[in-house]
Amino acid sequence: MKKTHFWKTLLLIVLSAIVVVGCSSKESSSEKKPGTKSGDKEMVIAVNENFISMDPHNTGDTNSNSVQSAMLEGLLGFDAEGKIIPKLAEEYSVSDNALEYTFKLRKGVKFHDGEDFNAEAVKANFERIMKDDSLRLNSRGFNLITKIDVINDYEMKITIKEPYAGMLTRFVSAKILSPKLLAEGNDKIAKNPVGTGPFKFVEWVQGDHLTVERFDGYWNKADRVKKITYKPVPENGSRVAMLKTGEAQVIYPLPSQNIKELESNSDVKVEKIPSTIARYVSINTMKKPFNDPRVRQALNYAVDKDAFISVVNAGFGLPLDSIIPSKTLHYVKQEEYQQNIEKAKQLLKEAGYANGFKTEIWGNTNSDTMKGMQFIQQQLKAIGVDVNIKSMEEGTLSDEIYGAQKPEDTKLQMWYVSWSAYPSDTTNATKPLFYGGSFPPEGANTAYYKNDKVDKWMDEVNKTADEAKQDEIYSNIQSTIYKDAPWIFLGVDEILTGKRTNVEGVNITPDGGIDVTNANLK
Repeated sequence: MKKTHFWKTLLLIVLSAIVVVGCSSKESSSEKKPGTKSGDKEMVIAVNENFISMDPHNTGDTNSNSVQSAMLEGLLGFDAEGKIIPKLAEEYSVSDNALEYTFKLRKGVKFHDGEDFNAEAVKANFERIMKDDSLRLNSRGFNLITKIDVINDYEMKITIKEPYAGMLTRFVSAKILSPKLLAEGNDKIAKNPVGTGPFKFVEWVQGDHLTVERFDGYWNKADRVKKITYKPVPENGSRVAMLKTGEAQVIYPLPSQNIKELESNSDVKVEKIPSTIARYVSINTMKKPFNDPRVRQALNYAVDKDAFISVVNAGFGLPLDSIIPSKTLHYVKQEEYQQNIEKAKQLLKEAGYANGFKTEIWGNTNSDTMKGMQFIQQQLKAIGVDVNIKSMEEGTLSDEIYGAQKPEDTKLQMWYVSWSAYPSDTTNATKPLFYGGSFPPEGANTAYYKNDKVDKWMDEVNKTADEAKQDEIYSNIQSTIYKDAPWIFLGVDEILTGKRTNVEGVNITPDGGIDVTNANLK
């Protein structure tokens, strides 16, 4: 998503993965060819879900974000540890009262369409977000901006109306688009992004592939592959087969059940890293019987979290023992919901559901999601809760959940899903998910959870720069929400990736993004 890595220069022998792109074509397998030029190399990356939008100011899924980060950049970025670093801004500073952000911009940068990158371009992007409350980033800090001062072509100052602890991370998320593209409207932006990144957009065939091409005018010179084709492949076995044959050079995520098989393959390398990806079932707290916290707690006591890690993740991961993963700043471990069937049944009886009830769980069509939903279905059956599984293609699912509608009108009951944020970004790990003002489509609070104390704390924590105070407030937030149980708290992933051994410069970030800034084939 937002990181830059520097790698060794190209070796004499390279792999050429010839990708024939089109609705009816298939990628041919990669094979080593002596003398292949650097400029001819192409890469295929197979992922588990479709992409939803290429609009960086209105994106809610990690796969779309990953592809965008190949083409688009923000003023700031993240390094491999999730720390904020300069990107399109060479320098930045924050005033003592945390209300003014000053940026000195990188000179000589061009957009893919030839337009100059400068302070006016940044201003146009930020004003777009500020003026359109349908964009996700509007409610994530940009609605606090009161003034944008262009000091000169390469220096600017942003003023916000009140301190906001997560504002720097918003300058990472707000990728800068060409002003010429902005003038063409939202539909064009969502399907044909134009930025300043190391790769430029080529084409997007919905459900089949999205292709980007190396931008030779990129400000940070390095040897990179000529093209990258991203292919959504929801079925685990198909992704693994593509990696083994060389039809894909990278697959993410790598299905945990295939690790031993792939580790014994000399043409493949398996990588494992800790993550900030939380797995959970979002429970619509506005719908009966889920409006009773005893019912939600019962669902948590019914599910064996260790078995979830073992069965669904093949043992790779840890139980989710707070509302945020343990790698996230301000994390505080909670008293975990250990499986206790009798306690779960007693809670249901107290809530008036001694004989259980029927409900529905939604999820996308990828193999791991189906396995997870089937696990939940089996676990809840033990306490008399009859769960019907409804799987949908990712775009359809997103429309159903985030389509503009009143909370009381949504059909959503339970959603098997995940959320990730950078380790340093506790705001993004909590506020979009649990704040009373973050109901869809404004945010990702798909539990429709609202607690006045939590809302007050979240407002307060984002206005203080005192780390000790932040620790105290986030501790209160975590303990309160965990007891209220708006989710079935499941697990935290260990990220598993499969790569061909000749792949360099492709890195998976802690939040599950794919960084291809220096993608290469040796």
